[in-house]
Amino acid sequence: MRSPALLHRPPPSLYIEKDPGVLPPSSSSSASSRLRGFGHWLPHRPFLLISFPFVRYVCSAIFTLFLGYHFGSDSVSRARELELVQKGITKLTNILEGRAESSFITDEWMMLYTTIFNIASRNALHEHSQLLYDKYRESLKEYLTAEVLPALSEKHDEFMLVELVHRWKNYKVMVGWLTHFFCYLNRYYIPHRSLTPLAEVGLTCFRQLVYQFLKDKVRDAVISLINRERNGEQVDKTLLKNVLKIFVEIGSGKTCYYETDFEAHMLRETSIYYSHKASIWIVKDSCPDYMFKAEECLKREKDRVLHYLHEISEPKLLQTVEDELLSRYTNQLLDKKTSGCHVLIRDNKVDDLSRMCRLFYKIPSGMNLISEIFKQHVTAEFTVLMEQAEDAASNKKPEKKDQIGLQELVLVRSVIELNAKYLALSNDCFQNFSPLRKPLREVFEDFCNKGFSGNSCVELLATFCDNTLKKGGTKNPSEAVEETMEKAVKLLAYIDDKDLFAEFHRKKLARRLLFDRSANDDHERSMLTKLKQQFGWQVTWKMEGMVTDMTLAREIQSSFQEYLKSNRQENPGIDVSVTVLTTGFWPRYKSHDLDLPSELIPKPSPERIAFEFNSEFTEKMKRIKIPPPPVDERRKVIQDVDKDREHAIDAAIIRIMKSRKVVVNQQLVVECMEHLKHVFKPDIKAIKKRIEALITREYLERDQKNPSIFRYLA
Repeated sequence: MRSPALLHRPPPSLYIEKDPGVLPPSSSSSASSRLRGFGHWLPHRPFLLISFPFVRYVCSAIFTLFLGYHFGSDSVSRARELELVQKGITKLTNILEGRAESSFITDEWMMLYTTIFNIASRNALHEHSQLLYDKYRESLKEYLTAEVLPALSEKHDEFMLVELVHRWKNYKVMVGWLTHFFCYLNRYYIPHRSLTPLAEVGLTCFRQLVYQFLKDKVRDAVISLINRERNGEQVDKTLLKNVLKIFVEIGSGKTCYYETDFEAHMLRETSIYYSHKASIWIVKDSCPDYMFKAEECLKREKDRVLHYLHEISEPKLLQTVEDELLSRYTNQLLDKKTSGCHVLIRDNKVDDLSRMCRLFYKIPSGMNLISEIFKQHVTAEFTVLMEQAEDAASNKKPEKKDQIGLQELVLVRSVIELNAKYLALSNDCFQNFSPLRKPLREVFEDFCNKGFSGNSCVELLATFCDNTLKKGGTKNPSEAVEETMEKAVKLLAYIDDKDLFAEFHRKKLARRLLFDRSANDDHERSMLTKLKQQFGWQVTWKMEGMVTDMTLAREIQSSFQEYLKSNRQENPGIDVSVTVLTTGFWPRYKSHDLDLPSELIPKPSPERIAFEFNSEFTEKMKRIKIPPPPVDERRKVIQDVDKDREHAIDAAIIRIMKSRKVVVNQQLVVECMEHLKHVFKPDIKAIKKRIEALITREYLERDQKNPSIFRYLA
């Protein structure tokens, strides 16, 4: 069979338009005057200059067109012209069908164009143009009924699809050539009569005669091939792509026919196919195996869209597969006793949990169920941990009930490790999906804002950090201490009273620094940096000042020792160590009177009172004990924090009122809580109490007409 590609491509249409602004010479003039008129008229007309091999024929064709148009020659009758046109169409058909026929040469197709032009332009009423328009349509219909339909009717299934692609390709070639032959109609007659363009007529003929007749068979054959590919067979993807392109091209590039005649049926068959597969897999496969198969199916469906389906099918196709494989069996799949979500979390199956989150991410019911199972598992593990700690604490002696001992520190470490474990699971497997972070936060917030064994969690955490940072508190290497502090600070995110923790930590930091019990200054600074990132500089600036004081004190002491070495006469003979502290940074301690023995009591002098070192004092039964700074009681720390909170609430209210000037009571309370929530959770009653105090101190005033409105007094 001769390929249509062997046809010579027709050159651009050669035409001479009639310019209504410049009329041709009068028909009553002589032939020579008409030729002179042609020479005068030609420069005003658009025409095409062709290279040397075609110059002779082009000049002849132009002259023939001119004579036929101006003189109305009857040397060639209309029947002869139509016969010439029909011969050209028949030759084109023979070439497309592979019958013995020579290819079109330039003279032939230009003669066809000239003949059609002469017929169309001969009658001013366009009767001949309508005849040519009908001839174009009938020629296409005849080709479809005589050549295309019989060939397609003989084939079935995949062979029919191959033939369809071949016939559609040939038909587009035929429409293209005929459109070139009849292009004069497209330029004048069709626009003036508002008729369907020639190319669209070609699509309409194929749609009515071939597409409507074969669309169901073609669709079923394509779906059959898709299902065979789903079952593991190799299919011709290029063939499927070319067939499905016909559904789009038949609609002039729009997808209406593709969606109506193919996609809807394909989605229905896809639903049936995966419904059958899911009913088998859910019975015999474990949860991880089922999810693996479901994910593979979704990947393969995406590949089908990439290879031959239209891109608009992707979301609908994936939604159909997800409905059948996941949505319908969500509860049954996730609740499997031996391999469900609970078991995967218990065994820390990171890959399977990650796959589960990827699959159920777009399925609300699935993610809600996973979130509930996750919460139940964390709560159950946390409950067991608390029960074990309660049992250990119940064995403590009555006098040590309120003291923080080893059991409490072990509990805090276990809670910290549990939080780190599930945070990592949430980040690695669940991509920080918010519904899965919520149950984790709820469980740990419940612990961090309650007490245990008579101690608040805030104090427990502060004691744990103190035990980790002081000398002898832990035997872990430096890297392990840093990692533990990082995990502890993450747990602090669940605490409401962050300022209370900061105050406990400040008191314990002061004792570590004053008694040189800090294991490592770098760890202290690193801890303060983490707290600063978590709480803000307002919480840590005093502690940073304390560390700076101790650094400066060591530098001063070192300089003093160097001075004594170089000035031995100034050496008092005893070790002297002085630490200068900044008052605002350090906690205040109660002062105690020094109870000296009689041997050390100084003798009064009118000039001065002086102490002298008695080197002969050797009393073995007498000990002098200088009391260290007392350990701050819990109640005293809470009182100090409450005072600081009053100042913080006052500052927040003033800041809001300065910017707003006039604020409603409810709005002021809400904004004040929003300003302070990163440090502590203020009580509404405390906020209202501070508002009244500021009114008394004349920072604010109530509106005389509406008492619920406050005004700022500058």
